[in-house]
Amino acid sequence: MKSKTCRLFLSVLVVVAATLPFASAQDASAGMKASSAKSSADQKFVKEAADGGMAEVELGQLAVEKASSDDVKKFGQRMVDDHGKANDKLKELATSKGIDLPAEPNAKHQATKARLLKLSGAEFDKAYMADMLKDHKMDVALFNRESASGKDPDVKNFASETLPTLKDHLKQAESTSSTTH
Repeated sequence: MKSKTCRLFLSVLVVVAATLPFASAQDASAGMKASSAKSSADQKFVKEAADGGMAEVELGQLAVEKASSDDVKKFGQRMVDDHGKANDKLKELATSKGIDLPAEPNAKHQATKARLLKLSGAEFDKAYMADMLKDHKMDVALFNRESASGKDPDVKNFASETLPTLKDHLKQAESTSSTTH
């Protein structure tokens, strides 16, 4: 009887021992998938923020050159300055995280720039400020979301630190936009 119990115990022990590495590998794999899913949302945010930031700088430069209103020119220069600084911080962050950033703004932003290039004077001012108003509403929402639910603490911190400036841009875009109508 003692021998049967001992063999049964050893058999159970062998089965348990044989399945442990498999269970551990599954747990590790599930953890890695969850981790990469978390970081993919953060990576998407970083890429979207970089795309938008590059567009803000390019369009701001265009406003400095083409705007007829001094307020619109000042707003454009602020976009160049503030988004330029944020873009530099974001590049450092992306490099530290191994995230490849786009080399230029996406097709939507390029189309906006092409459309604005064809305009001049008050018509340019009105169109540019309308775009800035729309873009900054989306930026504030994007950065709010990342600040609240980002998984990577460094990316979340970047969003949180940049958000007040974007909110200020939105206020300035609202007031400047109202003078161009």
